Amino acid sequence: MLLPAAPALASPLAPWVPPSMNACGETEFDPLARQPDPKLPPPTPPTPPPADDTIHVQIPVPQFTPVPIPGPRPDNTRIDAAPLPADPCANPCPDLRNDQSPKPEQPEQAVPEADPADPPGDPAGTSGAPADPPGDAGTGGDAGTGGDAPAPQPNAGSGGLSLPGLPKVQFDQIPETVPVPVPGGDPLDPQPQPTPATQPPAPAPVAAPVVPRELDSLALVNQVTGHGSTNRTDMRWSVDGTDLGILWESAPGKIAVAFGDTFGKGWEPPGAGAGDQDWRSNSIAFSSTRDLSGGLALDTFVQNSRCHAAEILSSRKIDNFEITTIPTSGFALDGRQYLTYMSVARWSRHKPGMWWTNLGGLAWSDDGGSTWTKSEWARWDNIFGLGRFQVQAMAPHDGYVYMFGTPNGRFGTIGLARVPTDQVLNKTAYQYWVDNTWVPAIGPDELLATPVLSGTAGEVSVRYDASSGQWQMVYLDLDHHAIALRTAAEPQGSWTDPVTLVDTDDYPTAYGGYIHPWSTGNDLYFTMSAWNSYNVYLMHAKLK
Repeated sequence: MLLPAAPALASPLAPWVPPSMNACGETEFDPLARQPDPKLPPPTPPTPPPADDTIHVQIPVPQFTPVPIPGPRPDNTRIDAAPLPADPCANPCPDLRNDQSPKPEQPEQAVPEADPADPPGDPAGTSGAPADPPGDAGTGGDAGTGGDAPAPQPNAGSGGLSLPGLPKVQFDQIPETVPVPVPGGDPLDPQPQPTPATQPPAPAPVAAPVVPRELDSLALVNQVTGHGSTNRTDMRWSVDGTDLGILWESAPGKIAVAFGDTFGKGWEPPGAGAGDQDWRSNSIAFSSTRDLSGGLALDTFVQNSRCHAAEILSSRKIDNFEITTIPTSGFALDGRQYLTYMSVARWSRHKPGMWWTNLGGLAWSDDGGSTWTKSEWARWDNIFGLGRFQVQAMAPHDGYVYMFGTPNGRFGTIGLARVPTDQVLNKTAYQYWVDNTWVPAIGPDELLATPVLSGTAGEVSVRYDASSGQWQMVYLDLDHHAIALRTAAEPQGSWTDPVTLVDTDDYPTAYGGYIHPWSTGNDLYFTMSAWNSYNVYLMHAKLK
């Protein structure tokens, strides 16, 4: 039985400080929960709503939506990015974006964990990830991590009935998209089916536990994306709000940074945006920053037009069919880039941190991450909602790529699989870790994968740290109200108890936690998303 640990106690709010600004005088977001400005009068307590004993009954109202099958081909329009201006405060496309006015400060506020109004990706009860944007997270949500199209709102004008001595019953009509497949679109070229390569069983006992790390200090290094960020992504690449920030070394001296649902001009916090706010389900940037103590600098994004980050993995953006496609991890092998992703069918309207996927899959790129192809064969369909590897984190090491996976949402356990590095796109070559044995991918073995640690997890990030000779795992730990770190000598464990890196009572809408591959020794750098500001931050955990 997997038993969650007791939640951490709430921390006192940090003292108020004036809003920070970047070098161009633009106001940054602050994801830390702070006390109110002492110079301002205390806020007026909200007027309590009038007593209402009405019982609301939600009635779904079908909204039939034609869905062309197979649908349109991915839009792989790309341009060569122009160099950024020498003046970091000059906008490269003033004819498109020239709004440098500070946006209102959006301080993070603690949100009740069980508040049903929390978006599915808001880690207040926590990732992604996200209220969930038209396509998230935060992911993530987030989630994020952690944005979908706005959730349909109840029809307040629906009818009700009351009987003497009994509460009134109100029937609220909730629009519910019902996808209707119709012929249409341009089919993709078929991909050749990989030759079956079933691997024989192999013993895989857990290793002796390693000494757990301890947190010495935590610091927010810089705001990576959005208005007021050091990278000014809103003015340079039309990235006003986004989440996740998944990192891997795409080439020597080059880091790829994949983001979740991305919004541009017209987006405002809090949370993810809507479909009419330049919504892209994902985007990707690149960085060459070696010295992370000064922040994570982004050199460029993959772009489809001037100063506009492209969507790299297409999605249909239809609720209850495929609302978005979110990256979950990335790695490079032999000059080819790989990206794991989840195809999200819909976000939960009622449970924060819950969503339903169609599948978890792999995509690859042979042009450095500019254009991507989703594998037709390396995909894990979410049959009856039971899929164990819907949100995947993959990491190569010593001849294998290890795949850590959770079910959809943030409430599942972590399973483990592996595949030889030359068979990544061949699902028959995978082995699942079941009862201390690597078993071949036959039949329902995926569903039998043994959890590698106790408790649930969201937004998992894993790597092998050569400096310590240990595996590191960072993930959103809802039970502990934390973004947590665990370490192990082998991918199957034994994993140490969780070490809190980020207390989500201090950062009340934080999610994600993606390790920077150039972290060394006791300096662990990772990206963190915040739902309220819906942007990405670089964090530095100094470990003992």
